[in-house]
Amino acid sequence: MVTPANKARTRIGRMAAALLTALVLMTPGMAHAQSRIKDIADVEGVRDNMLIGYGLVVGLNGTGDTINNSPFTEQSLIGMLERLGVNVRGDTIRTKNVAAVMVTATLPPFTSQGARIDISVAAMADAKNLQGGTLLVTPLLGADGEVYAVAQGAVAISGFAAQGAGASITRGVPTSGRIAGGAIVEREIDFALTDLPYLRLSLRNPDFTTAVRVAEAINTNFGPQTARATDPTSILIDVPMPRKADLVSFLRDVEQLRVQPDQIARVVIDEASGVIVMGENVRISTVAIAQGNLTIRITETPQVSQPAPLSQGGQTVVVPRTDIQVDEGADRKLAVMPAGVSLQELVHNLNALGVGPRDMIAILQSIKAAGALQAEIEVM
Repeated sequence: MVTPANKARTRIGRMAAALLTALVLMTPGMAHAQSRIKDIADVEGVRDNMLIGYGLVVGLNGTGDTINNSPFTEQSLIGMLERLGVNVRGDTIRTKNVAAVMVTATLPPFTSQGARIDISVAAMADAKNLQGGTLLVTPLLGADGEVYAVAQGAVAISGFAAQGAGASITRGVPTSGRIAGGAIVEREIDFALTDLPYLRLSLRNPDFTTAVRVAEAINTNFGPQTARATDPTSILIDVPMPRKADLVSFLRDVEQLRVQPDQIARVVIDEASGVIVMGENVRISTVAIAQGNLTIRITETPQVSQPAPLSQGGQTVVVPRTDIQVDEGADRKLAVMPAGVSLQELVHNLNALGVGPRDMIAILQSIKAAGALQAEIEVM
């Protein structure tokens, strides 16, 4: 029998369970960002394969290759017509509706025969625009020279080009495009997971600590000695005997395990764009930083001096007026950063000095040269 007292106890129990769950989620261990193994590692052998082919795009509105300037386009066009029973060898071809293109595609792992994959098309010669073109049958070859797919279809481009008598405009790249599902797989890649003596995981960002953590997570869930890290990149997995009959479900369970990836302290600098990216573990030793630039600004404002009205012997002259201003950066202060400064504090202090991105690059390189930056600097 349900009584008001029982309802109250049930409601209190639910509230206590919710509070306990919230406390667990707020513990420091759960606060760290954990990643699934499938997001940081790949299974050896399960990989994409690159395909490439050469073909012709027809149906262009006068924006194709100039035949006289593109001998390979002319030869390809003659060869294609001969295979179709049309003999034009020795004749002059003046069409501008054909373009020679390179076709590329990525063949995903375990793709079955008859499946469709996306392809990319890019002009090779002086074609101006591939809009409205159709790619003719093009075999796509793998690294071994074998045909793995055949491509054909209408090319879709994201850019455009337009011009008139006195102006022209181009947006995007109208000489390259894509065909969604434009290739049909004709040959499958022979690869069987069940034939492998063991599984190997390959970390996308090699790290000793991360490799050990992945192996420990697998051993905790599937038994000791199941996995071991052999180097910063590879983790060998000896599949337990009861799971060898269904490797797909075993790999599914392994991929869903969560670990805390680790990484070295690194500062990435792109000098061309002034972009700076700093990792979480970047630290600096005690160092003093001063930043200031000497700026000299010279302004010329010449004035014209004329003689008084009705005066004799006077001349009109130009009187120079020069204004020189010198900014020595006197408002810039010397900042002292103590040892163990975190990434947030480092950025905050540098911003307080009025340091821009490009000046910050020079400061970080100087701190590294002084031996006070406990991180690796990578200049792109």
